[in-house]
Formats: sequence, structure tokens, C-alpha cells
Amino acid sequence: MDKLLEQIKKGTVWAFPGGIHPPQQKSLSNSASITRLPLPDKLIVALKQHIGANGKLLVEKGQHVLKGQPLTAPAANWSVPVHAPSSGVVTDIAPMPSAHPSALPELSVIIEPDGKDEWVALNKNKSPAELSHDELINIIHQAGISGMGGAGFPTYVKADTKQPIEFLIVNAVECEPYITADDVLMREHAKEVIQGIEIMQQLLNPTLCIVGIEDNKPEAIAAMKQAAEHNSKIIIQTVPTIYPSGGEKQLIKLLTNREVPSIGIPADIGILVHNTGTLFAVQQAVYEGKPLIERIVTVTGNTIHKPGNVWALLGTEIKHLLDCQGFSPVPQQSVVMGGPMMGFTLPTVRIGIVKTTNCILAPDHKELAEPGPEKACIRCSACADACPASLLPQQLQWFAKSKEYDKLQEHNLFDCIECGACAYVCPSEIPLVQYYRIAKVEIKEQQADKIKADRAKERFDARKERLDREQEERQNRHKRKPAAKSADEKQKVAEALARVKNKSDNGDEKSAVAAAIARAKAKKLGDQSAELEPDNSEVAKERALRKEQARKYKEQKSQTDESAATAPVDDKKSAVAAAIARAKAKKAAQALDNAEQAATEEPQNDAPVDDKKSAVAAAIARAKAKKAAQTLDNAEQATNEEPQTDAPVDDKKAAVAAAIARAKAKKAAKALEDAEQTVSEEPQSDTPADDKKAAVAAAIARAKSKKAAKALEDAEQSVSEEPQTDAPVDDKKAAVAAAIARAKAKKAAKALEEAEQTVSEEPQSAAPVDNKKAAVAAAIARAKAKKAAKALEDTEQTQPQELQVDSAAPKSAESNTDDSSVLINADKPKSADDKKKAAVAAAIARAKAKKLQKEGNNQS
Repeated sequence: MDKLLEQIKKGTVWAFPGGIHPPQQKSLSNSASITRLPLPDKLIVALKQHIGANGKLLVEKGQHVLKGQPLTAPAANWSVPVHAPSSGVVTDIAPMPSAHPSALPELSVIIEPDGKDEWVALNKNKSPAELSHDELINIIHQAGISGMGGAGFPTYVKADTKQPIEFLIVNAVECEPYITADDVLMREHAKEVIQGIEIMQQLLNPTLCIVGIEDNKPEAIAAMKQAAEHNSKIIIQTVPTIYPSGGEKQLIKLLTNREVPSIGIPADIGILVHNTGTLFAVQQAVYEGKPLIERIVTVTGNTIHKPGNVWALLGTEIKHLLDCQGFSPVPQQSVVMGGPMMGFTLPTVRIGIVKTTNCILAPDHKELAEPGPEKACIRCSACADACPASLLPQQLQWFAKSKEYDKLQEHNLFDCIECGACAYVCPSEIPLVQYYRIAKVEIKEQQADKIKADRAKERFDARKERLDREQEERQNRHKRKPAAKSADEKQKVAEALARVKNKSDNGDEKSAVAAAIARAKAKKLGDQSAELEPDNSEVAKERALRKEQARKYKEQKSQTDESAATAPVDDKKSAVAAAIARAKAKKAAQALDNAEQAATEEPQNDAPVDDKKSAVAAAIARAKAKKAAQTLDNAEQATNEEPQTDAPVDDKKAAVAAAIARAKAKKAAKALEDAEQTVSEEPQSDTPADDKKAAVAAAIARAKSKKAAKALEDAEQSVSEEPQTDAPVDDKKAAVAAAIARAKAKKAAKALEEAEQTVSEEPQSAAPVDNKKAAVAAAIARAKAKKAAKALEDTEQTQPQELQVDSAAPKSAESNTDDSSVLINADKPKSADDKKKAAVAAAIARAKAKKLQKEGNNQS
């Protein structure tokens, strides 16, 4: 670094590749001082005169503005305002032709000057050293200063760079022919230019500032050296006259021997470059408070009678400049904005001056001949030798014509500075620069479209993600979130899980279901660290245990079947069936009791009754009723003595016990039916009787006999139809049901015995009885008994079968066996044929019993 500084201070200059030496033609305009033009009739101020975004419009049509008043305000990055060049009225805000080869319309403010040229209030600063960094940047920004020698890059962005700057280079080379604006500026305003350099030094704090000036400007070199004598950090460096030494990268190579990387900027290597016109505008903004509203423009060419440099207000029409300098057009006259190498021909002279306009060239046909027709490339390599960027112009031209944009970028098309040296030396007169400009525009458009597509895709993805998130939120909106578990609860869960795990490690038998529940609880509580791993060994152990139990159960069942013939009867199902029978018997006794009470209260008719026959009938009825009660009592006692067991019931034993119970019930029903039939067949006599109470007792006995028979028949039928099952019965429930049934049966037997005793103890009367009244009373008693029987039957049908055990199971073969056959064959095992015969016999027995019952009812 020290060696480089020493070389720079000694005046060492390094060469850059390529370059040409076109005729300078600078003497036409640099011999006269800068003049100021009169106010034009209108000013067309374009809103965009720099690289970056447009500002926000602050004025409207018809508004009066002052000189230096902002027309726009910065609205985005790299945005600088524009100001009114003179006081006047805004006559229109409309698109106007732009200062571009295409002359595409751009939004512009059209001002009609009022001739007063009245300034806005200016904020002058005599001591910029006292201003802070941010204050200086803000002044430069609000003054609307952008690069005035090239592309129009906003100056405040360069001045506010965060990268360290070693060299501040001032581009005062002005290498292009005909242009002398910077030359005369340095001659007449060298002090102001140096003050602008010092302001940038204050902002950037560089190690050294180098002012590069071509050796064809001796007067400007002398003026700048004199103005910079007091500042040892400013070096005025003379460079050889060669085009394009004024290019940014080429000038850096000349003065520092450093090269800017491809698609890079000078700040990447610690260097910053400013134009002399830009530094003068900075000095005016900081010291005088003036915004950028005018600049020096060179007006030259053989068709201009008074060529020279003028102060032109921004927005002044080019026609006004030409007219003021004595323009005499020739046939097919062309007017160029810029120099002959990098400038472009204007389609009209009704275009306003912008911040980057440094020259207006109006040549005749000898100065700037019309280009001839394009010829084929002869591969002379003159363009490659002249290129200051070391590119391959011929190859780039082929790729540009075939629109191979990828290859253009691979060959560094954007390193081209469009200096025109290749086209200047081309013997085939190929407009190489025009091909490059078109290709650059198309590539930029393609990249812009890609950026738009990428942004649209990002917006689409973001919208889709937002819609999915909103849908998920809607779905989960009504779901209750689990309450957060406290540290104590988590600790308790962890301890419980640890205990379970320790038991498992010690070999304790653990159920797979319990392990699953523990894992589910651990997962629900969110304690992932304590979650148990699946224990397949325990599941396998449980499966093996179940298989062993099944095998033992099959062996036990087979042994039970072999000893079923000799084993004592132990039937839980028979206990249930007997309980049902006793319950129905009790219901029948209750109904008969009600019928007896009703018959006793009936009025007696006046018909005479044979007292002797009535007494005989009553005695017979009492005897048979007593016999039936005794039978029922024996059946109940036998049922009560049934042993209860908690072990599973054997199917064969249950069938035997059920058959015994049905036989006893059927026997009791038969006895009561016989008693009823005997009472109902007693002959009625028309002779008078002396015993009215005997007739009543006889009627009550008949009614009770009929009702008991009906109830016992229904009980027997219900018992015989009970479904048998092979599944084990709940022992405790069966024992309770049997106990209840025994109690109810005992109560019914007692009620029937009391009824019998009441009938037998009825006193006989010797008084004559009215036969007609006795017959009526008997009929009424029978009717009420039938009514009670009907009510009992309806009650039995609606009574819930809470004592049925596993009613969904299929009936066993023993449930259809006849009672008598079961009693006979209870002590020996039955074969399949025996079971079938027993079922047939049971069906025949039930049919006969129903037939006898029907005949008894008819006789009654």
C-alpha cells in the first residue's frame, strides 16, 4: 500500500487495454467562457432524470411555483427529487418525449416561466465542517443531485456507503471528442470543485483523493492545482489523451493499477469515483443551499455559429439552446445528445435538458458522415483490439443477433461500457453498440419478468399457506385445548410410570392392557420422556396363559361329561325355573284370594238350593283343594331343598332338575283341575236348600280350583319353555333369585291353605235358600274368577323376565323333554334317540293337558 501511494504521488500512470485516438474537435467550444441563456418560453421537467424510482408529485396543474421549489419528494430507495428551474405556473402535467434514443414519453411537469426568476428561501452553510454526516447526506439528497457525467446514479447513495474507501477519484478526463463542459467548469470554478471534493472527503474519509485530467487540458490542470494547494490529500494527476480513458473502470486502472471485478462496483475494491460537475453541484447545495436546477452544456458542431458552453436550466428545450447559439441546419440535419462516440441521435428537438445532458452536437455531413450499409464481418479482430474491457465484440454480436442471451451473459456482455470504440474501427461498418444495447434491454426485460414470476409464485405460496392455516384454525377453533400440566403433576406421573417400570423389571406379572393404559396416560400428559416402550414379551405371556386356561377348561368339561350320569343333581337353572313357577303360583293365589273376597260380598239370589248336595260338593272341593295344596307344598319343599352351588352348572344335571320341577308343577295342576271339574259337574237341584252359605262356599271353591289350575298350567308351560344355555350362570344372582322364588312359593302355599281352611269351616245353615239367588251368585263368582284369571295372565305376560339367564343362547335339547320321561330316565345318561323320543312324548303330554283343560272349562 505504501509503495502504491508513493507511485501515485510520483505521477505514475498505468495503461489499460485497447483504446482509440479519434479527432478531438474540442477547440470549437473551449475557447469561450460559459454563457447564460435567456429564459425559455416553457420548461419541460421530466420527473425521472436518474437511476432509481420516481418521486411523489407535489404540485398540480395551475399551481404557481418558485425557483428551486421541489416538484417531487423522494418515495423509495434511490429516489431523488426534481425542482422547478424557474418561477412560474404549472401549465400541464403530462407525458412528454424523453431524452432517450426511443424518445418514449415520460411524465413531465410543464412550467411557463413568469420572468421574475424568484427563488425560494435558501439555507446556506458557510462552515460545512460543523455539519454531521447525516445532515450532509440529507442536504445532498434533498438537493436532487445525481451523477452528471454518466448514468445518473444518486450521489447521496455513493456518499453514504458503509464500505471503507481508500481512494476518492475525481473524473475530470472528459475524453470524448467535442465535449468541453468539465474543462471550462474547472477553469472558471476550480475553487468550488475543490470545496465539493473536501465535502466528500469529510463524508468518506479516504486515504487519498486523485483528480484525473487528460493532458489536452493544460489550463484546467493549472487551475485545479492552484485551488488544491492547501489540501495535501488531493493530487492532480495528468493522464494521456486516449479514448475511452474517461470510463470509470479504465480511469481506475490508469490511476491505481487496480481492476474492478466483472459485474462489480469500484466500492468493492475501496475506490469511489465522482464527476467534476457532480462535485460542483454538491458544493452549491451545501454552501449556497441551491438544488440541482441547471448544468453546463456544450453546444457545438459545424452548423452552430457560436459554439460554446452554456448554463442551461433543466427542462429547457434543445431547440432553445440551438436557436440561442445560432443554429443553421443543413438538409437531413441530425442532432446528437452527447458526444459523437456515446451519444444518440434525437428524433426531435422538443426534448428538455436533463441532469445527464452534457453536450448537444449539431454536425454537418463532413463532420459526422452517415454510416454506410452493414457488411459481413471479415474477422479482422480490430474490434477486439480496440475494446477497453477486453471483450469479444464479434462473438457478442453473433449471440445478440441469434438472441442467445445465456451465452451473452457468459461472455460478460454487461461489462461493455458502450464506448463505441469497436464500431469506430470496424471496416464493415457494423453498428456493434446498437446490437449490444438492444440485447441488454431484452435481457433486463427477461430478468424482470422472471422476478415478477418468482414474486407471483411467492405470493401464491404465501396465500395458499395462509388459507391452509386459516382452515386448520377453523377446524381446531372448537376443540378444547388440554390444560397445561403443572410440574407437580408431571412429577407424579413420572413417579407412577417409574414404579410400573420397576415392577416390570422385577419380573412381576403385568397386563398388556395396563401397560397400554399407562402409555396412553403418559402421552396425554405430554411427558414424552417417560413414555413406556411396547412390551411384546408380556403380550406373549398373556397369550400363552389364555391358551393354557382354554386347554384346562376343555379337559375339565370332558371329565364332567363322563361323570354326569352318576353325579348328584346340581342345577342352578332348575332353581331359576322353579322360582319362576313359584312366583306365578303366588300370583294365582293372590288372584284367587281377590276372587273369593268378591264372591263373598255378592248378593245372594232367592233360588232354592239343595242343601245336602251343596254340602257334599263343598266337602269334595275342600278335600281336593287340600290335596292340591299338599302337592304344591311338597313341590315347594323339594325346591327349597335344592342345593345351591357357585360352581358352573352341568347341562345334563340342569335338564334333569328342570324336568323334575315341571313334573311336580304339572301334578299339582292336575290335582287342582280334577277338583275344579268335580265341583263344576255337581248336579244342581231345583229343590229348596237350607244352606245359603254352602252354595257360596261351593262357588268360591270352584273359582279357586279353576284359577289355581290355570295359574299352575301357565307356570308349567313357562317352565317348560325356558331357554336352556350351555354357558355358566352367575352364581350369586341365581342364588338370590332362587331364594326369592322359594319365599314367594311359601307365601302362596300359605294363602291357599288358609283359603281352604276358610271354606272347610263355613257353617251350614238350615234356613231355606232361594234357588234362583244361589244360581245367580254362583254365576257371578265364576265370572269374577275368570276375570281374575284373565288379569293374572295379562300380568304374567307383561312381567319382565329378570330371572332368565343368558336368554340369547340356544335352547338345550333337554328343555323339550317330557316330565315323566325325565323322571324315569334321570338316573341314566340319554342318547340322541332318547332325547328325540322324550321331546315327542313331552309334546304329546302338553297337548293332552291342554285338551283336558279346555274340556274342563267347557263343563264349568
